[in-house]
Amino acid sequence: MSPDFAAQRANMVESQVRVADVTDYAIQDAMRIVPRETLLPADKAYLAYADVEAPYAPGRWLLKPRDVAKLLQALRPRAGERALAIAAPYAAAVMEAMGLTVTRRDEGDLAAPGPSYDVVICEGAVAEVPIAWRQAMGVPNGRLGVVVRQGLVGRARLYAPADGGFGARDLFDCSPPFMAGFGPKRVFAF
Repeated sequence: MSPDFAAQRANMVESQVRVADVTDYAIQDAMRIVPRETLLPADKAYLAYADVEAPYAPGRWLLKPRDVAKLLQALRPRAGERALAIAAPYAAAVMEAMGLTVTRRDEGDLAAPGPSYDVVICEGAVAEVPIAWRQAMGVPNGRLGVVVRQGLVGRARLYAPADGGFGARDLFDCSPPFMAGFGPKRVFAF
């Protein structure tokens, strides 16, 4: 008997997303229809709607449903906007379902994303946010959402242009694994 992913998807929205104060109906509606299981290898599909970070490639994980929903709500994506999804296939699919034009970056130099976007999101934790990600918010109302970890616990953080630079605001605690190549730098010390 194969799993009822549609029922699991509906349960995910009701038991993980809505109860985490994600009140944006466009996000909830998109999460009800995007088949998260198709983004995972077949042997990991059973993790699609669990309250865990699900590995989809070496060094890459989908954020927990609650965490990606809260991060998206803070970013306020709207139909017609341009978005960049850095190692964020589920967030990309949700934003596409919401009517955004999404550029997906999951390979190559993830630290150099390119042109300007309204919304930039990453589903993996990073020790330090590359300046190029902040610069990718080239529009006055640009927003970047990413999890920054310095230790065991990370913080989802929202960046936005401010006074000739960038402002940042911590949103909530979460602890996804470091994205491959974006963990803390090891330094040699005596």
